[in-house]
Amino acid sequence: YISSRPLMRILYQLHLSLSYSFKSTHHTSTIVPVQAESSGGTALLLDMDGVLAEVSGSYRAAIIETCKHYGATSITFDTVAEWKARGGCNNDWKLSLDLINTDPNGKKGLTLDEVTETFERFYQGDPDNGLVGLCDLETLIPKKSTLEEICRRIGKERMAIVTGRPRKDCNKFLKLHGIDHMFSVCVCMEDGPPKPDPFPVSQACKLLGIDPDLSVIMVGDTPDDIRAAHAAGCRGVGVATPENAEKAAKEGRTFHDHCALCVAMKGCGADLIVDPGFGDLLEIFPEKAE
Repeated sequence: YISSRPLMRILYQLHLSLSYSFKSTHHTSTIVPVQAESSGGTALLLDMDGVLAEVSGSYRAAIIETCKHYGATSITFDTVAEWKARGGCNNDWKLSLDLINTDPNGKKGLTLDEVTETFERFYQGDPDNGLVGLCDLETLIPKKSTLEEICRRIGKERMAIVTGRPRKDCNKFLKLHGIDHMFSVCVCMEDGPPKPDPFPVSQACKLLGIDPDLSVIMVGDTPDDIRAAHAAGCRGVGVATPENAEKAAKEGRTFHDHCALCVAMKGCGADLIVDPGFGDLLEIFPEKAE
């Protein structure tokens, strides 16, 4: 397995390159209204995985590898997507343990600590044993210029990250891609109950010094993000992940009607479903009047 990792990395990066090329030439931007549009946005809260960070080759792959390590070979990317669409799966360590326990061949009696340690070895890497971390495969989904434009329009004091990642992983990604200066607040795993509990969204608003209302836009890629936004009194906007948008485009379908996660987010009352990269969010944040 270790010796095959360099080949995995090369093939995955080639896949990303081809898929983004495909989307740029064959997939046009689409905003999908689910309810009547609310007023313009004044603050932006962003989930990280699947929204800012392309994680199909990192966090999602770490789930699969962790499951396989403990004999749960029936678990696939589709399985993970199905569980994410149900909601209540914001913690990938616990999700890995739950998936292992559902597989007849999965090792039983494991503790969350054991599974977490294995997951982190795949995700972070194990240099002493020549294992390259899957985290190195992560890329930034939206254009940096899109984030910069939104930041220019509303200011960093009204932009926050609301993620289930550990803080160290959140900070690492933001700094690695040079976007940490755009967010004045990060609410992470260590801060309190995870989404769909409204706490992460409410806490972000509190730290930003703003009142939760429909002008506060929470963007996520799972039902948990939308439920948390609504429970906190904010506006929930869904975004399709790159792999789901690509799959739908190749099949000649629209992702908002055929992607399980997008359908689930609409079912939770997502106000909009936008394309990966969310350039369409610029329409929600109008230019400031001179």
